[in-house]
Amino acid sequence: MEKLKKIINYETIAYLVVGVLTTLVDYVVFIIINESLKGSGTGQSVCVTAATVISWVAAVLFAYLANKLAVFKSFDFRPGHIVKESAAFFAARLMSGGITLLLMWILTGPLAVNEYISKLFTSVFNMIFNYAASKLFIFKKG
Repeated sequence: MEKLKKIINYETIAYLVVGVLTTLVDYVVFIIINESLKGSGTGQSVCVTAATVISWVAAVLFAYLANKLAVFKSFDFRPGHIVKESAAFFAARLMSGGITLLLMWILTGPLAVNEYISKLFTSVFNMIFNYAASKLFIFKKG
């Protein structure tokens, strides 16, 4: 029971809530961009790639603010700290974003998996990877 209490705490629950909201931002923006581009005569791989990149940027901006304030309660707003913290956050997200882009390309291209199922799979990967990076490297306590 003690191990369960260590795992299920405010931070974990808040991260899951923020993760779900971030995924929702990512998914909604992805659908809007993907569906908008489909009507333009652009090929599927271009639509999926553009939608993935744009939705990723929107999700990362939302995630940084939500994680900083609501999850990890990082209220240090000194310019030097913000630069260091946000650079680490965006670097980790760039890494997970690159992996996501590669996974989306593989899943929707060579493996011919539906783009929405692929997006759901990569979102789960992102949530796990990003929590570990945030907890261990970005918003770590003193």
